[in-house]
Amino acid sequence: MASVLSCYRALTGRPDDSTRSWAIGALRRLNDTAWITLTSGLDDIATRGGRAKLGDLTKAYVRLGPRCATWPADSHAQLRELMRRMPVPPPTEDTESERLPVSGYRDEGAADLEDLLSPYDERRRAELVAAFMVVEQVAEPVHEARFAALRDPALRRTLTDMLSRRGRTLIQRRDTWISGYQDGITSGDGQLSEGERAVLTLVLIHSVAIPRSEGLLSEDTWLSPYPVPVEELRKRTLLPIGELDAALRTLRHAGLLTQMKSADEISGGYVPGPQFHRLTQAARARLQEELILAAGPHTPLAIAIRSRRATTTRGQE
Repeated sequence: MASVLSCYRALTGRPDDSTRSWAIGALRRLNDTAWITLTSGLDDIATRGGRAKLGDLTKAYVRLGPRCATWPADSHAQLRELMRRMPVPPPTEDTESERLPVSGYRDEGAADLEDLLSPYDERRRAELVAAFMVVEQVAEPVHEARFAALRDPALRRTLTDMLSRRGRTLIQRRDTWISGYQDGITSGDGQLSEGERAVLTLVLIHSVAIPRSEGLLSEDTWLSPYPVPVEELRKRTLLPIGELDAALRTLRHAGLLTQMKSADEISGGYVPGPQFHRLTQAARARLQEELILAAGPHTPLAIAIRSRRATTTRGQE
């Protein structure tokens, strides 16, 4: 239980007692609906399999409940990505562990969001925090039917304000939502090397730009069902094979590429990864222009893009 509460506090950035009560309330509901099982100790798991007394959760252990068997196989990748981003809890044998910060902990979390959450009761606050966490952590956009703060326009407006405090924004695609950086704000973390940018550009050109030019992709998206084989990437780049493989591995771990495999385990290849869900409409348009400039710098369309940008720059000056 201590590990669960520490992880919850780290994700929400709220170390106070109200966060603890929200988490315990959520754990009670999950226990009642068989999504998790609260047990009073490891000995009980091994011998009686008894449940913990819900009046005293401080010594309880948490494990997945039987309903988790209903998770479809296509959700496992999202679960693995979420687990990869989870902060590591402090050692449980440390009696002071609950007061120690863990990876991802934000001291300013309570202060910069409290004024937005304070008008709401405990249930609404919990719904806002849950939606805030999920749009920031999931690999794929989440359907609004799963979270009240995404369905309700008033709560969604507050959620947008919460994200804005962190330089983030809500991105909608039909009935699904995810967060991304606000236009004009970029992350200073994890800058790609020149080789990694080149490999990513190749994948975008062959899996998105070319299929779209052939009429195979009609939606305004940078996701694609058309993988680029590794052999094609090796043929189109001057990078050594070892550097290419390292770049593909880095891009895959960063969520910028996804590896697709076919039934024969031979064909397949790489497509843009889940991070492209987080592009705003303006960011998608800028990316499209950059690819045009890279693939056809002397085409009439590229000349028009450069001319428009130059005009905009002069106007700003």
